[in-house]
Amino acid sequence: MNMLAAVMQLLVAAAFVSIPVVRHRFGPAAKAAAVAELRRQDVRPEVLEENRLRFDAGGHETAAPVAVAAVMTATAAFNFAGADLAQLLTWIFSSLVLLMNAGIVYSNLTAVKSVEAAFRRKSDPELARIKVAPFLQAAENAFPHWVRAQTYLRNTTVFAGSAVALIAVSLG
Repeated sequence: MNMLAAVMQLLVAAAFVSIPVVRHRFGPAAKAAAVAELRRQDVRPEVLEENRLRFDAGGHETAAPVAVAAVMTATAAFNFAGADLAQLLTWIFSSLVLLMNAGIVYSNLTAVKSVEAAFRRKSDPELARIKVAPFLQAAENAFPHWVRAQTYLRNTTVFAGSAVALIAVSLG
């Protein structure tokens, strides 16, 4: 059963690595679309840089998913090795990944409200003028249509893979 848990953890790791890969590849197009939308709204595009708003795979957009992937890969290695610590690590990290991914899904579902609130907190009058829904929609539309399916597949892999890993180490 440890082997099953390890394979699931490697799938979860790959799912997390896909996030910065897609953002690296298509982030510049998303930024260009967002800039075009800002111009349409008569908002200076420089407001993005001034407020460190990004669409690429820089900063925590890469560090966080790569860190999760590294931890899941290490936990998978413990499971492949049949180490005594494997069950405990699986329980800790697979549970955390389930919770984190639930947070990511919630964040994606409430993105417009979250970004509006973040813009208000910045107290930047130019940010406050941005109509967030069309701004985010423009950026999202710059990604290929298959990215939406990839997002669903990634979330399914993370939720199911983590649950299967937890069940596998519990039964093993």
